[in-house]
This record gives sequence, structure tokens and C-alpha cells, in this order.
Amino acid sequence: MKRGLLQDARNLVLAGAIAAGVGMPATASHAEERAVPLSQAQITLSFAPVVEHVAPAVVNVYASRTVLQRQRVSPFFDDPFFRRFFGNPEGLGGGRPRERVESSLGSGVIISADGIIVTNHHVIKDADEVRVALADRREFDAEIVLKDERTDLAVLKVKDASDSFPYVDFADSDELKVGDIVLAIGNPFGVGQTVTQGIVSALARTRVGVTDYQFFIQTDAAINPGNSGGALVDIQGRLVGINTAIFSRSGGSNGIGFAIPANMVDFVAAAAKGDGVVRRPWLGASVQVVSSEIAEALGLDRPRGVLVTGIYKGGPADRAGLKVGDLIAEVGGVEVTDPDSFGYRFATKPIGKTTAFKVLREHEELTLTIALSPAPEAVKRDARTLEGYSPFAGSTVMNLSPAVAEELRLDGLEEGVVIAGIEPGSPANRVGLQVGDIILSVNDEKVDNTRRLERLASGDPRLWRLEIKRGGRVLRIALRG
Repeated sequence: MKRGLLQDARNLVLAGAIAAGVGMPATASHAEERAVPLSQAQITLSFAPVVEHVAPAVVNVYASRTVLQRQRVSPFFDDPFFRRFFGNPEGLGGGRPRERVESSLGSGVIISADGIIVTNHHVIKDADEVRVALADRREFDAEIVLKDERTDLAVLKVKDASDSFPYVDFADSDELKVGDIVLAIGNPFGVGQTVTQGIVSALARTRVGVTDYQFFIQTDAAINPGNSGGALVDIQGRLVGINTAIFSRSGGSNGIGFAIPANMVDFVAAAAKGDGVVRRPWLGASVQVVSSEIAEALGLDRPRGVLVTGIYKGGPADRAGLKVGDLIAEVGGVEVTDPDSFGYRFATKPIGKTTAFKVLREHEELTLTIALSPAPEAVKRDARTLEGYSPFAGSTVMNLSPAVAEELRLDGLEEGVVIAGIEPGSPANRVGLQVGDIILSVNDEKVDNTRRLERLASGDPRLWRLEIKRGGRVLRIALRG
């Protein structure tokens, strides 16, 4: 890494500013650098040294996968009912399957000299092959080390790497301020490596909807399709975020781009360098937003923190002494303002350690120490794929535990039996069951484990009465047998 060049660039900007402010000339320390301006009118700032430092570590990511596509002659051959009687449509006009290669293009950032690369999950999702191209036009095959859909991050590693690669250091994204200058580097629209400049427009943006952890850096640096997975860096050439999404009605940049903070990226990258599994701490409690009404009732000057609404018996929160009705104001010494900021702050804490919660309880301020441990599989999941002719046929069900709830993105306090997978075209798919549905009862008999559900699903009643919990709502469904 050209540390000297980057330091000289910072010195150049400082020297130029001093010269402009007091009317004194400044001299450049190296002949190859641009001349320092002699007056304010001559000042021309350049980010070229920063770009020269970072650009070699930003790569183009080419992902491809092979899919089978059947040449359709009639839409009837896509109907499961039709196939039930006529079998495989091949030879009946349904056409033979043909292979088709789908490809996607994005960007990535090298974060270590041995060729570890961070990109977006959606860039390499379902890819069979991944190839990366460096700024100097060298190309390498890459293997996928880790995929984390929940953060929309993936980690790659250059295959058979014998070289030492240029890389970018992480910044502490918590130190970013609104108004800081940032550069976005990537491969928009596949035109080649491109640099855009802007400022941090906002921090802790939520409602973006592309990851489970809604805590994004917003920037007006132009970000377009193909920039996904590219670097957002500060003027010191440090990685502050991974460009991920844009707000656009046209498909192009409208000056509203979003990046995953570097601290979350670093957390996922550390997991990739370990055993390749992202393990997040589990609290064992549910929380909700603090409204103006709740803040007034608690005697707060403004809405802040999160309110504890449920506790899992024996979980980390319970063992630490957290109670329903407590208000969590800080995590690890950092204020939290809503469930999204709380989720981000807690999820980026390392497993095996502890963190401090500042809690308000009945106008008293407490500090609780929370052990950082992963969600446990309190009961065996006992996964079963149901068959036959019941409404559940074609579904895979599991016993709920905090670990299973974490995998399916459900409330970790839920219990019972959950649908973890559904085969396309199956009876379960056709009646509208969904992954994440919790089966409460079948024909008025309570479902408390997968074995019991399998027995109930093997019956042949004239009418199926199902009670299902979906998204916090209980649905009652009646279906003819």
C-alpha cells in the first residue's frame, strides 16, 4: 500500500489551505506531485491520490449460473394438475429442457493481501462461477467463502492466489458525520471502473428494505446499477461502507444511494476469516419502538431507546435481569433510538464477550451486563417433509427454537411448529401456506411438535380446519378435504 503517497496528499491539501488562508506560498515535497497553488484563486483540489490508493483494490465481479429452461409449447404443461395425469411433458409437446447461462455484474473490494474480497450477496446469489477483474486488467477465478443474505453481504477469495493484492483498510463507520466527503468506486452499468464524489447525506437510514439490518449510510455520490458491492471511502482512503442500493424511479442515480456501514462489513468479514459462519448474539427479548405517548408516560423529554415487551425465560436478557417494561437507552455506550438502531448495535457485537445496556426502569437508571451468545436450539428441530394429500403436503416443518426462529427471521420468543420450506407446485404451495407460518392447530387439535403434525396431516377429513400464526396475526382457514 502506498502509505507515503496518501500522507503526502493530505499534507498537500493542508499546505494549500494554509497558503490560501494567510497568503503565504507552500512548496510541494515531491517533484511528481501537482504544484501547490500560490493564491486562493488558483486553488484546485484533487482526490487523485486517494483514488490511486484505493482503485487497485476495487474489482469487477462477474457471476454466472446455468439454469434449465424448458421451451414451452402450451401453458398447460406448467400446470401441476395437468402433469399429474400426463406426467413429464417431454415428448408431449412440452419441449426438452435447454441450458441457459444467466450472468450478473457488480463490484467488490479487496480487504486483505491474500485476496479476500467483500461484495453484495445479491451480486453472487445462486452463482455457479465467480470471476473477478482487477483495475490492472488481471482476472482471477474466485470462490464464495461466505454468503449472508441478512446483511446482503458476501465474502469471496481469489483462487490459487500467489500474489500479494492491494487492499483497503477499514474505517470506524461510527465516526462518520453528515457532511463528510466520500468517494464511491465501482463499475456502474458495466462501463468500467468509475469514481464519483459526494458527501454523507444522512446516517442510520432505515426503511431501505434490502437487508434485515436497516442502518445505512446515505450519500449523494452517484451510485448506479453495477456499483453494488463497490467501495465507499473517506478522503483518507479508508473503507466506510459497501455500496448496496439506490433510490430511483428511472433506474439511474438520483443522488440518493445507500451503503452498508464498514463496522457491519468488518463483522461479517471476520466470520469469513474464521469458520465461515456468521454468528450473531441473541438477546432473548422482544422490543418495540418508543412512541411520543410512551415517552410521555415514562417521563422522557423525547422518544428514544426501545421498550422491552417480552423476555425468553433463561435467555441472556433474563439472566442479566432485564424485565418487561424496561427501556434500553444505550448499547455498549452508544445511544439507540429505535429497534433498527438497537438491532444494528447489538448484532455487531462479538460472540463470547459481554456488553453493557443502560436501562431506565421506573425513573431509575441501571447498567446491566449482557452475555453475548448465539441463539440456542432449545428443542431439536426434528425436520420432516410432509407427503400425501393434506394441505401440508410438500412442506418441510420444524420444531421452533430460538435458533430456528433466527434462521427464519421470526420472533425468537415463538414456540410450536413452523413451516421452513415449501416445494413449488405442491398442495401446501397451492393453498397459500408460506415459509414462516406457525401451525397452531389442525381440526381443533393443538400442534406442539412435528411428529404430532405429521400424524394429524395423515388423516382424511372432509374438512380441514387450520389455525396458523403469520406475522403476529392468527389466521383460521377452512379447506375441503
